[in-house]
Amino acid sequence: MALEDTVCTLVPYFIVQDGKLDEFKALGEQMVEKTRSEDEVVFYGFSFSGQQAHCREGYRSAAGVLAHLENVNELLGKALQIASIERLEVHAPAADVAALEGPLKELGPTFFTMESGFRKN
Repeated sequence: MALEDTVCTLVPYFIVQDGKLDEFKALGEQMVEKTRSEDEVVFYGFSFSGQQAHCREGYRSAAGVLAHLENVNELLGKALQIASIERLEVHAPAADVAALEGPLKELGPTFFTMESGFRKN
């Protein structure tokens, strides 16, 4: 059965400093474990290409995104000491984009408004 796609996704790409990839991966594993307990997470994980890292993450709502960022704040801070955000996108329905624009402004994301689509159960 197809449902309206209302998942809010964060799409961050990081560039990890030379010699720090193993440290970044360890922080990523800690973030994965910490995120498992979140009620609004739909999917979450890290993938890598050389020194570039991507966190693939989706949440049921803007509130879930914000709760997640609060939950991993300390670990993310440590990760940003050894990596920089190369690009950050937010994909979400219009109401969720509006709810995230202010709180995420300092991260400088590009916002994409979901206008049509579906997801399968």
